[in-house]
Amino acid sequence: MTTNEPRISEGVPYPLGATWDGNGVNFALFSANATRVEICLFDASGARETARIDLPEYTDEIWHGYVSDVGPGSIYGYRVHGPYEPGAGHRFNPNKLLLDPYARGHFGELTWNPAVFGYRLETGDDTTFDKRDSAPFVPKCVVVDPNFDWRGNAGRRTAPWNHTIIYETHLRGFTKLHPEVPAEHRGTYKGLAAKPVVDYIKSLGVTSVELLPIHTFINDSYLLDKGLTNYWGYNSIGFFAPDPRYAHEREQTLREFKEMVAALHQAGLEVILDVVYNHTAEGNQLGATLSFKGIDNASYYRLVPDDRRYYINDTGTGNTLNLSHLRVIQMVTDSLRYWVTETHVDGFRFDLGTILAREPEGFDTQSGFLKSCCQDPLLDTVKLIAEPWDCGPGGYQVGGFPPRWSEWNDKFRDAVRDYWRGKEIPAALAPRLTASGDCFNHRGRRPWASVNFVTAHDGFTLNDLVTYNDKHNEANGEGNNDGTTDNRSWNCGAEGPSDDLEIVALRQRQMRNLLATLLLSQGTPMLLAGDEFGRTQQGNNNAYCQDNEISWVDWDIDDAGRAMIAFVQKLTGLRHQYPILRRGRFLTGEYNEELGVKDVTWLSPAGTEMTEENWGDGNLGCFGVVLDGRAQVTGIRRRGADATLLMVLNGSHEAVDFTLPEIPGGGAWALLIDTGDGEAAGHAPGEVRTVIARSLLLFALRPDAAAQQPSPATAAED
Repeated sequence: MTTNEPRISEGVPYPLGATWDGNGVNFALFSANATRVEICLFDASGARETARIDLPEYTDEIWHGYVSDVGPGSIYGYRVHGPYEPGAGHRFNPNKLLLDPYARGHFGELTWNPAVFGYRLETGDDTTFDKRDSAPFVPKCVVVDPNFDWRGNAGRRTAPWNHTIIYETHLRGFTKLHPEVPAEHRGTYKGLAAKPVVDYIKSLGVTSVELLPIHTFINDSYLLDKGLTNYWGYNSIGFFAPDPRYAHEREQTLREFKEMVAALHQAGLEVILDVVYNHTAEGNQLGATLSFKGIDNASYYRLVPDDRRYYINDTGTGNTLNLSHLRVIQMVTDSLRYWVTETHVDGFRFDLGTILAREPEGFDTQSGFLKSCCQDPLLDTVKLIAEPWDCGPGGYQVGGFPPRWSEWNDKFRDAVRDYWRGKEIPAALAPRLTASGDCFNHRGRRPWASVNFVTAHDGFTLNDLVTYNDKHNEANGEGNNDGTTDNRSWNCGAEGPSDDLEIVALRQRQMRNLLATLLLSQGTPMLLAGDEFGRTQQGNNNAYCQDNEISWVDWDIDDAGRAMIAFVQKLTGLRHQYPILRRGRFLTGEYNEELGVKDVTWLSPAGTEMTEENWGDGNLGCFGVVLDGRAQVTGIRRRGADATLLMVLNGSHEAVDFTLPEIPGGGAWALLIDTGDGEAAGHAPGEVRTVIARSLLLFALRPDAAAQQPSPATAAED
């Protein structure tokens, strides 16, 4: 080592990653199969390698060393030596500069060059060995200073589950066109933190902002070749670093992310991150060598047992992270704890969550990862939401996750869509309105375990759901062959935008029906950003590669859009106002003899309780449900004091006369919501109310005034 090179000492094996202590940096990297690890330092441009230093110590499969006179802003990467034996699962190649799996910051972007592959790309044979240096073409790591003044905002803003309303959005797309955000901040962490943006989100009555992936990710070469990008970001390459592309000043990426979280917290909004721990951007055996593949391929990935040259592909992306390995579980849980402790996020939604609970024999509720999360005292304080499916065998696991977890419920999505397009009967919808107890009511789980949604980032927006029968993904450059064909949508009589006033009115009513069903059902509702005013993606149901006006939220909102916003605000207001809409216990319909009440009663249009014949009637499109506020609220056996509500749903194409029921101790029914824009008025029990085709009504039961008055004898005594 020359005199102007940084000084190296032994360092320590923990914590993993690059840790600055004020004087220098401790580097620690896991690799069970490497024979040598070098840390490479670069100048401020990232173009010139200034030092290459061997990590001197190897403790418990951790390579480590301490480098003095290195601090925040320093740019680095690893070169890892070991066998290049693809058939045995080893793909070490020290000619490839590698990203630190624990890097807190990234610098530069990937240039797709043959040198970024561990094999000679031109041959197409991954058993060959490529000697070209990849450093000029790959992103690099940055040492960060984690210090941040939270300005008294030290605590997280975790909302109680039964109050939670999730708002799913894309960080860049939400503000890219926002007229009240400075142009230079649009599409960035600063843009989402802007006061007009935060105030708007807060005004909707939601409690939680769920962001599509913000971990550093890679743009696929085949998309770049078509002039497209990986807009959604489900292609992670770093699990500890916010993507610098979303920063106003890249060198301030982590700080800007924390400032965004602080701004949302100050408004009382919690932040949930959509995280991708099921695979990485390195692809299959023909993919690039960017990090994990070159550090310890055999440890980080699930490989085919009989031929370890190949990867198990339960994700559909080419590879699957090996969550059966101790150090891989550690990396994922370290990442989760990092985002909670360092950035104060309030929860996580796990993409293809079933993958994380897989062991070699399949999905296992006793998997190492699930055990690790459930016993962790820090992760026990945040929201954990699974997307409970993957592409592997036995991968569909809705309702299969253990207590403490909630799950995206696509059964809710499908039943609600089918009912309102006239393709499903009340019997299919009823359990979805009551938090899908058939899936989740076991092991002491609560209704909030069901995350209900009608739309999400993947698929049609709400507007497109009522405007298109078929997907229109031509802009994706795949001949409209990508994206699902099972949309369960209905265009209301014309494909695409229409000037027909009747069609326009029906589409508006259908959107109100879908929104009302979502926000008035038991469970945890999730609203897709822009659905509150009818955002369109022009019929594209797979806009993962559209970083443009197709995906960006258009803030030029017309009168109909503003009316829809007001409708959503009314719905969220009612949800917060009436606890019966967000009960902490599953509503079962069982009669409680001790209290003399049913928590939920299903009604036919005659106002009488549904019979087996009614439930099986394929022509019955209208039904009602009474949510009785007198029902037991907790495990304590006493009557509740909540309001009683009646919801009437008519998914048929004809108007139906519905007889309003009589409830003991109740007076008139006050109309709260009518998606058909009917007159708000009081209605007496036994009165017949005409429910127009494809509409939803919500009533609140007013107390019987006579029952509230003292008797003459009592009055005389007083």
